[in-house]
Amino acid sequence: MIKQLALGAALALAPVASFAAGGGEQHIEDFAFSFEGPFGTYDQHQLQRGLQVYTEVCAACHGMRYVPLRTLADSDGVGFSDDEVRAYAEQNFEVFDAELDDFRPATPTDHFPANDAVGAPDLSLMAKARAGFHGPYGLGLNQLFKGMGGAEYIASLLSGYTGEQKEEAGSILYENTAFPGGWISMAPPLSDEQVEYADGHSNTVHHMAEDVSAFLMWAAEPKMMARKQAGFVGVLFLTMLSVLLYLTNKRIWAPIKGKKSA
Repeated sequence: MIKQLALGAALALAPVASFAAGGGEQHIEDFAFSFEGPFGTYDQHQLQRGLQVYTEVCAACHGMRYVPLRTLADSDGVGFSDDEVRAYAEQNFEVFDAELDDFRPATPTDHFPANDAVGAPDLSLMAKARAGFHGPYGLGLNQLFKGMGGAEYIASLLSGYTGEQKEEAGSILYENTAFPGGWISMAPPLSDEQVEYADGHSNTVHHMAEDVSAFLMWAAEPKMMARKQAGFVGVLFLTMLSVLLYLTNKRIWAPIKGKKSA
């Protein structure tokens, strides 16, 4: 049972691979995430719901060893207070302390625990490691208009189970419209109303998949909004500099060009 769980978790978010030759065509839904586009920002309430889904469902198999718990208090992220981060860490995770030679409740200075017990892939950077959209080779047109689609890939995979299953080589495979090849060995991790949101938001599989995917995007890109702001300021500065250089160039060469025309 443990081996089957490990295999399913490890392959759930694996790179392009197919279990069955001639499997179904991969379908990635284009979700309308708030952080998309040059001026997009994270939806703090969505990130908090996504964190809840990760904690109650995904953390059983997947760790996030590269994400510090203290970043949950960042204003451009989940937006917890310091006390809320401390309470969340203590109530949900234990970490091994080498000095104590024992486990202790996690603190904000720790990272989200790794989860190596079942061999599941770490989710810290999963939203950047997967590309949901692919354009013509060398052009990247889909990426230009839709983004790389890592969050869309994860959300589509989590909500892409059809309910069909089959046994192959001693393993149970589940049909999934987002997974390359159409069949995956990880059982559907989400079900309707599995997580009860405190804000009363819809908790269908579709919405939970969207929320946790947005949270994983934040985990992989916690400084996305700051990067976009810096990029906008940089482009604005370069535009103003270009205009000033153009006007300066015209003023410097105006007397000489005027003499030639005379």
